[in-house]
Amino acid sequence: MFDSRLKQAAAEIQAHFDLVLSAFEDSPVAHGMAYATQGGKRLRGFLVLEGARLHGVTSERALWPATAIEALHAYSLVHDDLPCMDDDDMRRGRPTVHMKWDEATAVLVGDALQTLAFELVTRPEAGSGDVRADLALSLARASGVEGMVLGQALDIAAETADVPLTLEQITRLQAGKTGALIEWSAQAGARLVGADPAALGAYAKALGLAFQIADDILDIEGDAETVGKAVGKDADAGKATFVSLLGLDGAKRRASDLVTQACDALTVYGEEAETLRDAARFVISRRN
Repeated sequence: MFDSRLKQAAAEIQAHFDLVLSAFEDSPVAHGMAYATQGGKRLRGFLVLEGARLHGVTSERALWPATAIEALHAYSLVHDDLPCMDDDDMRRGRPTVHMKWDEATAVLVGDALQTLAFELVTRPEAGSGDVRADLALSLARASGVEGMVLGQALDIAAETADVPLTLEQITRLQAGKTGALIEWSAQAGARLVGADPAALGAYAKALGLAFQIADDILDIEGDAETVGKAVGKDADAGKATFVSLLGLDGAKRRASDLVTQACDALTVYGEEAETLRDAARFVISRRN
């Protein structure tokens, strides 16, 4: 069930991207936006659609915030790949945007995808004015200096720090860099109907951390062809990760415990949330 729903969500989001992006004037930036939003697991968009389904929201309506979070995630990857950040040449098995075009185009592609995300959550099709305002405000907080950007800044600072990060510090870093957008994604469905997003928030908080631990494990056990980007960079740079701090087996146990926490947080939704539980299990079993 999970695999089919994830693939369906990915197809629906891609079709929605194609529709939205086709309205833009032909330009290198527009081509870069389309390039950057192709492929990927679409886990964040899937979480939006599944949370919406739990609250009786149609996929047609939920596709606006689902596509929005994938646009914002794509922007973060485009900028993260730049030479001044992580300096990666490959993403999803293809050249990164700045390698296919140039750095200036990549910066503008990221900028445009970020603003597109906020356009999509504020479209009338997403809901009432109050709902759209809540989506935009919460997305700004999740993606800005209190969320993803904070995590990115902490990550950059850690690269030049004299002392490696502690477990508490790296958990805080990843709660912003990776977890904040995952948390927003899971809560969006509840926000669409003005429901309490606390249960989905608790689920996503554990899920986001498990996701990052799985990434750290893939950086050790994965290969570039399967993962779709360079691996082993953190170890080569001497960066503290969950694996370096907990050991490989300890990191796997921690990720498994977090998946259990995520599943337990969904008790209020009963069997209707089984697909979200499968998503949590998928996070620590994925190979890319």
